Amino acid sequence: MEHEVFVPVPVPALRRTLGDPARVARCVPGLQQDADASAGPLSGRLKVRAGGHTITYRGALRLTPLAGKEAGEAAYGLSVAGEGAEARGSGSAKLALTVRLTDRDGGTAIAFRGTVSGDGRLLELDPAAALSTAHRLLDRFAQQLVTESLAGDAGAGDDTADGAAQDVGEPAEAAVAAEEQAVGEAVEQAIEEAAEEADVPGAAEAAPSHEAAADEAPGEQPPDRASVFDTPVPPSAMDPVAGIEFTVPDGPPAEAAHARRTMIGRSAEEVDHAPPRGRYAPVPSPDSTGAGATLRWVAPAAALALASAVVVSRALRRRR
Repeated sequence: MEHEVFVPVPVPALRRTLGDPARVARCVPGLQQDADASAGPLSGRLKVRAGGHTITYRGALRLTPLAGKEAGEAAYGLSVAGEGAEARGSGSAKLALTVRLTDRDGGTAIAFRGTVSGDGRLLELDPAAALSTAHRLLDRFAQQLVTESLAGDAGAGDDTADGAAQDVGEPAEAAVAAEEQAVGEAVEQAIEEAAEEADVPGAAEAAPSHEAAADEAPGEQPPDRASVFDTPVPPSAMDPVAGIEFTVPDGPPAEAAHARRTMIGRSAEEVDHAPPRGRYAPVPSPDSTGAGATLRWVAPAAALALASAVVVSRALRRRR
């Protein structure tokens, strides 16, 4: 398998990223690192989706920089070896990959060359689908590699800028401290002069309390002037209810007074459970009263008829 990707990032930046296993682990798509720190940053679970199947391998990757002859004409070379077993199954897979970085105008060409072997579910994949999946994973790896490299360079630039700002900021801080000290001394001097003027006798009496008018003699107090808000405002002639006097009754209405008198002297249970009286008392319907009166006379008549039938039957038996 061979694949090449061009990225607009110089070789030194990519080389720094590939030299750090922790940063390389963030670039591998679908890699879930192990919680155990001793296992290494490139160990964990790798999820691969190919041909409508999802296979999860558990294993590790190993990075080995290539020497000068092994790298060839490339500016930097890296060898990647990996082994993994299926998380759900008995299959396994092995990876042997070589990554080479070559300088190009405006960026770097990343060349991938390697092989993948194994058994299990990997053999069930179509060769074309497996090759397409490998190219897609390498493209995503290159994209994440560019993002990680640019982020690392930005962080290094910020650290350098902070150091330079600290060196330049020391003289500026000294100048600011000197200005603050001078301002403080001037304020203290002004406060002392004001205190001395306040201690001079007759200074307060000589100062006028108000500005004298042109026709006002010196020392004469101004006349008291009424406030605008104290002036009474006459009622408007256009108000239709200006001449109407509203009165409030001294006591409650008659019905309210009667209800209040009837409530006095009764407990809370009586008020809550007692049936209403007066005009609010329930009125029985005329139909139920008539039915009760009828039943009241039917029951004795039926009892009398039954007793007469018993007496007549006994008398007939005796005659026989």
